[in-house]
Amino acid sequence: MPLATDVSDAMIAFVGAGPGDPELLTLKAQRLIARADVIIYADSLVSPDVCQYAKPDAVIYGSAALTLETIIAIMLQAVSNGQFVVRLQSGDPSLYGAMYEQQRMLDRQGVKYIIVPGVSSVFAAAAVVGVELTVPDVTQSIILTRHAGRVSMPEKETLRSLASHGATLCIFLSITRVRQIVEELLAGGYTHETPVVVVYRATWPDQKILRSTIATLVQDVKQARISRQALIMVGWALAPSDPKDSRSEHRSHLYLPGYKHLFRGGKPGDEGENDVMIQLQDPSMPVHPTIGQDGNAD
Repeated sequence: MPLATDVSDAMIAFVGAGPGDPELLTLKAQRLIARADVIIYADSLVSPDVCQYAKPDAVIYGSAALTLETIIAIMLQAVSNGQFVVRLQSGDPSLYGAMYEQQRMLDRQGVKYIIVPGVSSVFAAAAVVGVELTVPDVTQSIILTRHAGRVSMPEKETLRSLASHGATLCIFLSITRVRQIVEELLAGGYTHETPVVVVYRATWPDQKILRSTIATLVQDVKQARISRQALIMVGWALAPSDPKDSRSEHRSHLYLPGYKHLFRGGKPGDEGENDVMIQLQDPSMPVHPTIGQDGNAD
């Protein structure tokens, strides 16, 4: 597989462009965009503002109207001319980015590429809503999925079966099937009262946040006129908390006063800290400023 180990060896970079806000590009993404001779970006999902960092003579293509074959042909032509190509993917390239088939075609041609992660819309959505998706004592798991549509789902990955876990469920690319989604969620074990948040175009200027429940989701989505580019998040981690109600507190054990670990009054072996201890005892490893050479807290 021609996956390059360093950007200096690559002729193509698959770069996560983030959810929309160009300031959420990573520093590495910005640097590669500035270096690129050719940029191909998913113009139906990626803000054109991310291309503001391109050099003046860079050739920029929007890929919304292109086929895979055309995209690859543009890449290969540029590479044959000794040019560096950046393929800007929406969010993070590893999630619903249609990257797999691009990689395979480049693999067959022996073209080296690198992959640069980006901020996924799921994490942008959680940020703008102001929630943690893994709340202690509520859920410690996140399921990223989609509903079956023109693209089918594997038999063991139906929304109904995934809903049975009761985890925080993040549903991509499925807002047009919200009625079927509600049916599957209820059949899978979520209740009518389960909180749901829909985020339309997270971090874009026209962003919308819709707070709902499974019981009212269909009506609320219809009323908000959201029909594309929206993420559906489901689960009790999304429930708004009452700061005056101490019963709603869910605290991480890591920061509880009585919870000891290597960095706070503990010893090797406390809650799986052995790996950290081994690293700190390795003479080649730097010692944490608050930890003595013997591994005990100062």
